[in-house]
Amino acid sequence: MNFEDALKRLEEIVRILEKGEVSLDESINLFEEGIKLRKFCNEKLSEAERKIIVITEEDIGGQEEPG
Repeated sequence: MNFEDALKRLEEIVRILEKGEVSLDESINLFEEGIKLRKFCNEKLSEAERKIIVITEEDIGGQEEPG
């Protein structure tokens, strides 16, 4: 699963839970799935942030100063 698919599913779960039309057991299952998806998305975002920092630092370190 990629970030976009996980986020889409998480949004779907939120919509389902907000409607309140599912049983308590199903709500708990969906909530648990949502927590796992949130963790997955947070990990992916953190990974992307680390990569951006590395790329930015490499770019800054590789630039020659004028003069």
